[in-house]
Amino acid sequence: MVEVTVTPRSSLSDRGVRVGVRGLSPSQLVTLRAWLRDEQGECFQARAFFRATPKGDLDLGCHPALGGSYSGVCPMGLFWFLQPLKPFRRLLRRDVAGGPFLVHLEVFEGLLMAPEPREPPLASCQAERWYLGPGVTRVPVREGRVRGSLFLPP
Repeated sequence: MVEVTVTPRSSLSDRGVRVGVRGLSPSQLVTLRAWLRDEQGECFQARAFFRATPKGDLDLGCHPALGGSYSGVCPMGLFWFLQPLKPFRRLLRRDVAGGPFLVHLEVFEGLLMAPEPREPPLASCQAERWYLGPGVTRVPVREGRVRGSLFLPP
């Protein structure tokens, strides 16, 4: 049974995570796809192609992507290379206190080139990427022409 994991599953957006896949056939060619919807419902995605090890596993921190949105060893590549499906969109978080971005990670057999997959994934999981840590308070700042936010630790 194929399984994709993200460790930790919930983390701050500026922290690294570990992405791994196990249960693949030896040297199997797969596509890993990450996608999310922003606050306006726009879809952003990244994909990378990998060949499983002789044991049938992958660790994005050790195994190079063969192509896709990036190539080479890049542990956070699926998160850093998220691109909009519609051109000229930017991935921004306006309401940092409103909750996390939910990043969906999926593993597909072979090379997935189409923007939207037609086949179900071999495995999938979800990661939470928070912009505000637990207990942090956001204080709006308005002084003259200065506008901003002050984030105070607990």
